[in-house]
This record gives sequence, C-alpha cells and structure tokens, in this order.
Amino acid sequence: MLKKGLILCVVLGVISSVAKAQEGTVAVVKDSLITLLQEYRSAHEINPTVARAISLGTKPIDKKTATRVKRKGFRVQIFSGSNRNEAYAVQSRFRNQYADVDSYINYDEPNYRVKVGDFRSRAEANNFMGALRSQYNNVFVFVEDIWVWE
Repeated sequence: MLKKGLILCVVLGVISSVAKAQEGTVAVVKDSLITLLQEYRSAHEINPTVARAISLGTKPIDKKTATRVKRKGFRVQIFSGSNRNEAYAVQSRFRNQYADVDSYINYDEPNYRVKVGDFRSRAEANNFMGALRSQYNNVFVFVEDIWVWE
C-alpha cells in the first residue's frame, strides 16, 4: 500500500513538472452600453466615476433668484412607526426646536417616517444626528434625494 502511494506521488510530480501553463493573449471585448451607463450614472451623480471637487465653504445663496433642485444627499430619520398622529407630533416638536431645518414625513406601508434636513455630505448629517441623539430615539442617516438651492 505504501508502495502504491509513493508511485502515485512520483507520477503526479512528473506530470505536474511536464505540464505547461497556457500561453497567449487575452482579447478584452467591451460592450459600448457599459460606457453609456457609466456616463449616465456620472451625469446623474449615481456612483460618479469622476471625483468631485472639494468645497472649501458655502457661498451665500440669494433665495429670491435661486431655484430649488433635487440632488443626492443625506437626511436624518428621527421617527419610524405606524402611528400617524405620533409622526405628526414628532414633526411638530422638531419644527418648534429647529425652525430653520426642513422636515419631511414619508409613508412606507405600514410605517410613517419623519426625516429632517437636506445635507450634501454625510459628515454634516452625522454631526446633526449626534445633536439629535439625546432628544430622539433610533436616529439614523439615510441617503436620499434632497432639495438644495442653486
């Protein structure tokens, strides 16, 4: 039995030393639709392929001449539950505390969700979430379409 095992190992060793790896060139065939999809996603800021320029600060916006447009951004959720009255009460309480921050109620069956803020960066949303943690339960940051002035 030991003899058979040794013979098998020697045969496998000889075969592996004689065998050669495949040689040749690889031809890459790229579908043109992938390039179109990447350009579309970049134009609509969905996983952009080009890095965005870093802003060093926000310039003041004249809301009389500016327009509100939708962009990808972040919101902080401060309530999620099936009670409609409670959702509106939480929104009202938030508006009393933070009059300058917009709040939104969404109904995704069976829950009402109260989300606040229109943040362009996750860092801004996380900072605001930290301030709200002591006042609200289950506070989370979500990626959503937000309204911004341009």
